[in-house]
Amino acid sequence: MSKPTPISGFPEWTPAQRMIEQFVLDRIRATFELYGFAPLETRSVEPLDQLLRKGETSKEVYVLRRLQADTDGPAGDDSLGLHFDLTVPFARYVLENAGKLQFPFRRYQIQKVWRGERPQEGRYREFLQADIDIVDRDTLPAHYEAEMPLVIGDALRSLPIPPVRIQVNNRKICEGFYRGVGIGDPEAALRAVDKLDKIGPVRVAELLAETAGASEAQAKAALALAEISAPDASFADAVRALGVSDPLLDEGIAELIAVMETAAAHSPGLCVADLRIARGLDYYTGTVYETQLVGYERFGSICSGGRYDNLASSGNVRFPGVGISIGVTRLLGLLFGADALTVSRSVPTCVLVAVTNEDDRAASNRVAEALRSRGVPTEVSPSAAKFGKQIRYAERRGIPYVWFPGAEGAPDEVKDIRSGEQVIAAAGEWTPPREDLKPLVG
Repeated sequence: MSKPTPISGFPEWTPAQRMIEQFVLDRIRATFELYGFAPLETRSVEPLDQLLRKGETSKEVYVLRRLQADTDGPAGDDSLGLHFDLTVPFARYVLENAGKLQFPFRRYQIQKVWRGERPQEGRYREFLQADIDIVDRDTLPAHYEAEMPLVIGDALRSLPIPPVRIQVNNRKICEGFYRGVGIGDPEAALRAVDKLDKIGPVRVAELLAETAGASEAQAKAALALAEISAPDASFADAVRALGVSDPLLDEGIAELIAVMETAAAHSPGLCVADLRIARGLDYYTGTVYETQLVGYERFGSICSGGRYDNLASSGNVRFPGVGISIGVTRLLGLLFGADALTVSRSVPTCVLVAVTNEDDRAASNRVAEALRSRGVPTEVSPSAAKFGKQIRYAERRGIPYVWFPGAEGAPDEVKDIRSGEQVIAAAGEWTPPREDLKPLVG
């Protein structure tokens, strides 16, 4: 077999990095459940017509096909694609299972998704997302939009990572403002403004004219709105100072004020009202969120989402929702690249039980079983080499303790190979210090 060639955009972490990832997922999961979100997992594939019906996603969807597909037969696998986010599959799940669910329905979902993007630092073609969503039947109170950043703030604060700043906007503000100044295609204007950080104001102004039919004065007004940013509800005064009026604009301002006031009461400094945030997917209808990792702002958002009213609907029945998603792989990839996350050892093992000779391996196995039964991660030495070699094996693997079974009735002893301290111990009683029991992430 020839030497394999890595495939860009499909990360494979080392065991140490994978342990960090597992730690991160456990913390995130624990926070989600503290807020009452129930776990859910949906299938990896969805019909293409569902994946393509909302937002500019056609260039990103991976199509599912069998190598020997029957092209003359009925439509089958070739009408399926891998999901690019977890919101579209969740909306489909709600529609299919509405009769079995209790509303408002709160769920979290931690799964891989796939996007055909150009791989770069912090951006992948296969990556893990951790989502929360709340959906209700017919109407969803706006106070849920204020709850989302609180959950995410608590989840990310539980991790050994730099602080985060959640940028919040409300698309009703943008759409109402664009209507108020007379822009004919508010959705096209939103998509143009969403590219502001990538292409700059001059090119956005051109896009507003090309795609939304905006005049020079209208484009200037839209850019003035996008420049408004405030750490509190004072953003509303800045919007009103632009002299534009529209009922939808007023509704969006009121909703964003509620989000900012709720966040300030729970976590001062967590949220900032930033009216350039639009989110590129068309299904968002209200509050939208993007999250910056302080010190890594140039890489963009590591957590985003928003309110959607029409994504899950069937006939006259609607299931409006609001959700937010942590890009777990994106977050970890940035921090791994900066060597900003470490783990105290590269294996879970806390104790290596030495083997005096192969005839006595059963005795070492009994010690390991006793330790494991009390929650101490333990493995048995792979060979009955000299004790010095067994200790060096533990050192190479980062295992802090080596256990020596007693010979001919002598007591067992355990050695901290970092300090050299060796003490008499019984497998049914001895417990390592808490900080050594499991690898520590920092």
